[in-house]
Amino acid sequence: MPTSNCPECEEEVYVDADTEQGDQVSCDECGASLIVVGLDPIELDLKTESDDDDFKDDDYDSGGDLY
Repeated sequence: MPTSNCPECEEEVYVDADTEQGDQVSCDECGASLIVVGLDPIELDLKTESDDDDFKDDDYDSGGDLY
């Protein structure tokens, strides 16, 4: 099973053999949400809101009256 180190706590994180770039995993030690950014070798980075495909600025009203 491929592994990499968590960028938050440096603990070893195991990923599935069929993991693809862009997949999300989590660190069992610190609970950080991680994204696979490299495959050979496996590289992980902390997941941010901008990594989330479902998050769009257009989904939220940036102003206006509530009344």
